[in-house]
Amino acid sequence: MHFLKSIIRILKKKYVDWTFEMLKSICKSGPKMRDGNGKRIAYRFTTRQMPDITELFKLFYANGKKQIPNNLKLDPIMLAVWFMDDGSKCGTSSVYFNTQQFNTSDQEKCMQMLLALGIESGLNRDKEYWRVRIKASSMQRLFSLVSPHVIPSMTYKMGYNPVETYSLRSRVVARATANTPLPFG
Repeated sequence: MHFLKSIIRILKKKYVDWTFEMLKSICKSGPKMRDGNGKRIAYRFTTRQMPDITELFKLFYANGKKQIPNNLKLDPIMLAVWFMDDGSKCGTSSVYFNTQQFNTSDQEKCMQMLLALGIESGLNRDKEYWRVRIKASSMQRLFSLVSPHVIPSMTYKMGYNPVETYSLRSRVVARATANTPLPFG
């Protein structure tokens, strides 16, 4: 049987807390600080071992390798969680998803799922690996879908200062929905 764990740098503590709130009914205990690899400090929680989680694990991992299930379809909430987990702002006009551990076929699946939501993307070389990068022409669409679901502490990934986000959040959502330019910082 398998369990889920959330290990994210301490800078993302609020995101781990939010994730725990979503999953607490299947968790053993709340998030705790622990020494991570090297000098890093991990803040994590684990779920109980459950057959349903083992089945999910089997869908996303085959022979120890990550994979994208053939029948997976993204919705805006799933996209927002993926963005908060693996999305990174690149410069002032693009976002990429850290998909380097997926093979090319699975990265193509990711790009097709994004396209089904009206988001165009391509593959971007990252040293020896590839990752999915959102095309500049689709940034407004991406942000209009994810911004209502991104927690305030993670809005820096959209180019917003998390300290200012509480007062700007409604304007950000309104601008993204209205397809007007968003301020990149």
